[in-house]
Amino acid sequence: MSSTMTLQPPEGPLLTDHLARLAAARPHQRAFTHVEFPEPSSPGLHHTLGWQGLDTRARAIAGRIAANAGPGERAALLLPQSLDYTAAFLGCLYAGVIAVPLFSPELPGHEGRLAAVLADCEPACVLADARTAAGVARFMTEQGLPPVPVVLVDRPSERSAVALPERLAPDDIAYLQYTSGSTRSPAGVVISHANVVANARQAIDAFAADAASNTTVGWLPLFHDMGLVLSVAAPVVGGFPSVLMDPVAFLEHPVRWLRLLAAYPGTISAAPNFAYDYCASRIDRDEAAELRLDRVKVLINGSEPVRPGTVERFRDAFADAGLAPEAHCPAYGLAEATVFVTTDTFAAPPTVLACDPLALSEGRLEVREPTDAEATHLVACGTPAGQELRIADAATGASAGPGEVGEILLRGPNIGLSYWKRGGLSDEVFGVRPPGAAKDEGKAGWLRTGDLGVLHDGRLHVTGRLKDLIIVDGRNHYPQDIEETVQSAVDLVRRDRLAAFCVPWTGTETDVLVVVAEHRRGAEPAEQDLLAALRDATAAVSARHGLRLAELLLIPPGSLPRTSSGKVARAAGRASYLQGAFGEGGRDGVESAR
Repeated sequence: MSSTMTLQPPEGPLLTDHLARLAAARPHQRAFTHVEFPEPSSPGLHHTLGWQGLDTRARAIAGRIAANAGPGERAALLLPQSLDYTAAFLGCLYAGVIAVPLFSPELPGHEGRLAAVLADCEPACVLADARTAAGVARFMTEQGLPPVPVVLVDRPSERSAVALPERLAPDDIAYLQYTSGSTRSPAGVVISHANVVANARQAIDAFAADAASNTTVGWLPLFHDMGLVLSVAAPVVGGFPSVLMDPVAFLEHPVRWLRLLAAYPGTISAAPNFAYDYCASRIDRDEAAELRLDRVKVLINGSEPVRPGTVERFRDAFADAGLAPEAHCPAYGLAEATVFVTTDTFAAPPTVLACDPLALSEGRLEVREPTDAEATHLVACGTPAGQELRIADAATGASAGPGEVGEILLRGPNIGLSYWKRGGLSDEVFGVRPPGAAKDEGKAGWLRTGDLGVLHDGRLHVTGRLKDLIIVDGRNHYPQDIEETVQSAVDLVRRDRLAAFCVPWTGTETDVLVVVAEHRRGAEPAEQDLLAALRDATAAVSARHGLRLAELLLIPPGSLPRTSSGKVARAAGRASYLQGAFGEGGRDGVESAR
């Protein structure tokens, strides 16, 4: 079963061509703004570059990069969120050097991932600013990484005489987008110049057709695929302004994001599902009453399964601020497709489909009445954005029938080239030729996403991640559904900070269901609290899913592994559980409820 849209050709201007054109045509028009919050009560300090200023800075940085790295070599961006990050990324493209968008070693909890990615991409130089350069050099030494030049990007006046490449080919590598590692170790997706421009155009066609009246506002990290495309690539291709803020500034006070959304016309932004729940729970009524969100055009909800309850909570929390229900726009994407794949329309509120939970566990979609209390609810993620989408049997690759759940396959000009230095894995994922593909002679192969979904009325409904699937007695259970059940049943559980998975039970040949969850901040659960939590969770999981919960392990806030983009890393959480990292003897931890 497939859904298709007209594919866009890969030919055309590169990202740097678009930047140069804007610098010449609109030199002083506002291009990029970074909003800094030096104090908790600060309204925000705005630092802005026009198109000419951005282009000049990017070319100056390109010269300094080219003095340390040749075409095709890598330059790793170890920078905080800033205008310098944007200019440094574009500078890499001008220099013909492969950019590797990463983060400063100052980001806590991700030192191991950063070191692993640097070892994998083998940069010829790393990019830092004057404030972070010493820490970057120290990190490289402490991690045993080869010494490479640290290029300062906030000294653009120090120009290099090295000539820049005259012209790059669309199929040349622009950057390596390392995956967040939610189900495996990070892998670098090879993104070409043609890929990123194609995906930026797809995003513009979907969200910002009237580019002259739009502004993107984003707190997502620029090393994140959605942050990079929506906050950098799409504004450059579309010629509209971009406003950036630091992810930490959002986490400290999420109302800052909504205030910036209210400050500009036609604002477009994106965030994962947990961020909308976070806003609804952390922004109080007085703060919400001050907001005017009637100018918000699109709020993209993507990068993890969209929960219907989240859509409702966010809508209800900010309806009085003038937020249009249709502004909330569920979408689906992944790094291997640059980022954007499908999006729902923002001409109507999100569509929620009630379906039979038993049929869904057997791989079929059976629609129920919206009022059915026993139904499982799926949020529609819309239709493909300038690319082809196909649902296939995950084992055989054969096309799935109508209403059948299968693996999502993709084809289009935005699909990355491969994984960096991973030939075997690349062959399994990119350019796949499923059965019956003879009629596709002359066309590119398909990307295996590893995600499961089903098409209904032409719209994609994502059901889960193939590697996260919990299989009991031949039936499929999606971990996000079990997690939602547990966090709804147990007040102690911190929302969206839990992971459900199966583990082999000692002394048996069977797998059992375990949920590891962070408890709420400030809570100090006593033994009776743990027993009550287990009782409530067990009853809810049994009633809702027909499963026996073998263990609920409550751990302190901040203990569950997360990816660099903030998502819970279930595979890493399962590994930590099996290694006993959450308490004495792993499953015998002091805060275990059994």
